[in-house]
Amino acid sequence: MRPLFSSGLALVAGILLVSVAEGEVRRSTERPPEVRRVDRTLPAWPVKTPVRSMRIPSRWIAGPPELPGWLAEETSGGSPSRPAVDDAVAPRGPLAPPPSRVSRLATAAQQTLGLTHEFYFTRAAYTGGRGGYFGRGAPAWATDYPKADIQFLIVLKRLTNLDAWDDENAIRLDDPRIRQFPFLYALEVGYMTLSPPEIAGLRAYLDAGGFLMVDDFWGTREWAAFEYQISRVLPGRPIQDIPLDHPLFDMVYDIDEVLQVPALGRGIYGRPTYERDGYVPTVSGIFDDDGRLMAVLNWNTDLGDAWEHAENPMYPVEFSTYAFQVGVNTVVYGMSH
Repeated sequence: MRPLFSSGLALVAGILLVSVAEGEVRRSTERPPEVRRVDRTLPAWPVKTPVRSMRIPSRWIAGPPELPGWLAEETSGGSPSRPAVDDAVAPRGPLAPPPSRVSRLATAAQQTLGLTHEFYFTRAAYTGGRGGYFGRGAPAWATDYPKADIQFLIVLKRLTNLDAWDDENAIRLDDPRIRQFPFLYALEVGYMTLSPPEIAGLRAYLDAGGFLMVDDFWGTREWAAFEYQISRVLPGRPIQDIPLDHPLFDMVYDIDEVLQVPALGRGIYGRPTYERDGYVPTVSGIFDDDGRLMAVLNWNTDLGDAWEHAENPMYPVEFSTYAFQVGVNTVVYGMSH
């Protein structure tokens, strides 16, 4: 059962509709104090930007994808504590668990003439990881999953008029069906080690018009690791800073500052917001030859943790509010460009 309760969900919505009190936010001691804009109230704001079709023009990967090693282990009796990719998108092995309610519904939807919703918050399932929750066997891609995804969707549906699927939707990078979902979310990418089929799948996805949002990787070591992996996917394409006057920052909410969103423990106990040597948060991107933004990279910040723990009264509301604003802007931009 997902760790979601009706009272908690009501509190999420309530917290997000409260204006943030004036004051300073704890930051790394490496950074000078800054004056915050006070008003970050989230009104119910219908999106006016047209949303494009769910399907990406196909240029399918040739041949059947190779099953990643970690998924092969899961379907052949691997660790039962490791969350597997949703049954709706993962091959079923002889020892795979029975499909969940969500899996059955997603499978039924995909078997109809078209998908039943215009937007699916889709999480990238990839090879590699550090063992997830304190070494308990969860892969890196499943950090904060599925609670962060579901709580973000609750807020997204309340704040916009997007017809969004209510549940999580994880899919492998080497699954051709990824092209049904033009918005893709990936996190903990500092531990990602892509296989050749995953590289080919993600490259074809982005070249065909897919949009990638990256979150929750910290410091120079994780940046270097991700930069190497993404250079294999999109060789020759530089990572560029996205200025605050870019449309990404005012699609629905006006964002005039990049905040560093801390993980749960650092947020509720007032610790420095940074991790490792990731003192300064940045938003950067990768563009195609026509100037289209293909990927948005949120470095030295943890938006997903703020989504996951927004109902926690101890977690600072300014961070959760900002994280939802960034998420809403990114989804609307990705689905309309």
